[in-house]
Amino acid sequence: MPSTPRRPPIQQPARSVRRRTLGQLLATVATVALPGISLLRTSPTHAQAAAAGAWPNRQIRLVVPGSAGGGSDIIARMLADKMRVELGQPVIVENRPGAGGNLGADIVARQPPDGYTILSTTGGLAIAPSIYKNLTFDPVKDFIPVTKMATAPLLVLVRADSPLRTIADLVALAKKDPNAVSFGSFGNGSPAHLIGEAINRAAGIKMTHVPYATTAGATNDLQGGLLTTAVLDALSMTPQVKAGRFRALALNGTNRLPTLPEVPTLVESGIPFELVGWHAMFVPVGTPREIVERLNRVVNQIVALPELRTRIIEVGSFQVQPPTTPEQWGAQFRDEVQKWTEVVRWSGASIN
Repeated sequence: MPSTPRRPPIQQPARSVRRRTLGQLLATVATVALPGISLLRTSPTHAQAAAAGAWPNRQIRLVVPGSAGGGSDIIARMLADKMRVELGQPVIVENRPGAGGNLGADIVARQPPDGYTILSTTGGLAIAPSIYKNLTFDPVKDFIPVTKMATAPLLVLVRADSPLRTIADLVALAKKDPNAVSFGSFGNGSPAHLIGEAINRAAGIKMTHVPYATTAGATNDLQGGLLTTAVLDALSMTPQVKAGRFRALALNGTNRLPTLPEVPTLVESGIPFELVGWHAMFVPVGTPREIVERLNRVVNQIVALPELRTRIIEVGSFQVQPPTTPEQWGAQFRDEVQKWTEVVRWSGASIN
């Protein structure tokens, strides 16, 4: 894909008019990047600054790089309804699945940095730089992190009628017959894939990885007996576990889910893996600071609403407490990029 077009350089004034006015100096100060976040590739123009003051005055696109009904889609639609009320403009959720979430992220990275195209995505964005060798965007340099809305653990699942009831049972089966155990995920290099590889590494086994383009594909094959287990997001799968269709053996992260209190963490199950997924918001680099800060305030306020907080817990996630500022989330995001790079290295995961 073509690289993001860059604006032509700002022409310097002639020597006879080189002295800056106070207004020009203030405009220059306003173009400084957010502290702790990568410097903007381009400085906001006067038109952008004016747009920031009037923002929003038309429809906003909330791009989700996943399929309808998935975890990221559920979070985005919960947000969109409330954002419409708070911002006074329509907020349309646009699903753009493909390439492990990179298609949607690439689309947003190439949009004008005016606050009208927003990315609502998951932890796969932090993995992308280390797993995709020809990535068309840089997750750190091409986006400004707005806020993290929720942490989203993944569940290690089996069919409800499976004889496997614990991670120890799964490991024992894999050791007994190394070719008999397969695990599904929502794509090569996805957090779900890397969790499966973490179980392999910690337990000294070799489950066969089967990647899927959608959560539905993995659940259908798990239900049909074509997979031994699958690692899928708790957000979309918790209702199915509670309905008795699947059994959860464990989840990643450091805390048990209030909605599934009987399900232990991987650490409790003897697998030392604590990295956990998330749902977060980003905008293209160059978006005026005023817009970033307003989005941060609005989204954090929405997530803190009792009805949203309850809904987030019900669907198998944790509200982020305390809420993050753009600077805090930016620092956390860069740290996660480094940690996932190390996981990819020892796992041997790659994209063909």
